[in-house]
Formats: sequence, C-alpha cells, structure tokens
Amino acid sequence: MVRTSVLVLCVVLIGMLGCRQEAKPVAPKQPEISAGEVGWRLPTFSAKDLNGRTINSADLRGKVVLVDFWATWCEPCKREMPGYQRLLDQYGSRGFVVIGFKANMMADTEPPLRFAREVGVHYRLIVADDGLMHKFGGIEGLPTTMIFDRSGILREKVIGFEYTNVIESQIKPLI
Repeated sequence: MVRTSVLVLCVVLIGMLGCRQEAKPVAPKQPEISAGEVGWRLPTFSAKDLNGRTINSADLRGKVVLVDFWATWCEPCKREMPGYQRLLDQYGSRGFVVIGFKANMMADTEPPLRFAREVGVHYRLIVADDGLMHKFGGIEGLPTTMIFDRSGILREKVIGFEYTNVIESQIKPLI
C-alpha cells in the first residue's frame, strides 16, 4: 500500500513538473506555394535551345527573367513575341532575359525557327517537353508569361495575350 502511494505520488509530481515547463513558441507554418504561382521560385532546369545551345536555370541567377510559353499555331503568341524582343533589346544590358518555351501540345504549323524569324524574334527558344512544362506548374493556356525577379521569385504571371506596355510596367521595377 505504501509502495503504491509512493508510486502514485511520484507520477503526480512528474506530471506537475511537466506542466510547469513553459510552452515553446511555434513559428507559424508558411503556406506552401505551388509551382507556377506568384511567389514560387524558378525551377531548376537544363535544356537545349533551337540552335543546340544548352541553357540552364543557373545561367539566370541574378537576372530579371521573362519566360514566355508559346506555339507556332498561337496567333496571340505571334502578336506578343515581337514586343518581348523589343523589351530585351531595350533592357537586356541591364540584366533582363527573355526565354521562349515552345509548347508541344499540338503540331507546329511551321518550323519554329522560321516562325521566329518571321516574327522578328532572336531570344533563346526552347522546345518545352511535358516534364519542363510540369516544372513550371503546367500551362493553362497560350501564351503564358511569367516574370521572375533577380532572386528567382515569380512576381507576375499572365495567361493569355498582354500588351507590351503592360509587361514593361511589370518588369521595370524589377530591373
């Protein structure tokens, strides 16, 4: 009986000591940002452009990057891409880069390099396979434009056509 009482008393004291400890503050958990959502980071990738030169995400560190998903059959893409070339011509010396990822969801209406020449584009163009498109969160529509800041954080995402002056107003504060 005495043994049982001592045992119960020890358990109670240990329990009380545990209650006296101060609770450690728990940092609020930051919500996870999904691939392709504003605030998300530029994914790691490596790919060959249409001229056979390799480009990878490490090449883009410290630069403002405009990623444009396009296709040869996409009329809004055809209207939008020359504006991106003009922005590159104007801001490229200040650390601005444009990369065009050609979506492969439908057959091309013409060879991609000829298409690029016709629309006056000479920035880096890459055929985006399903894996690469998935790394960028998938594509809901064309064109899709993503603007990353110098830290590689997605600051703007536009699905569908947008005027060059609007895109310029979004990149200027980042440059």
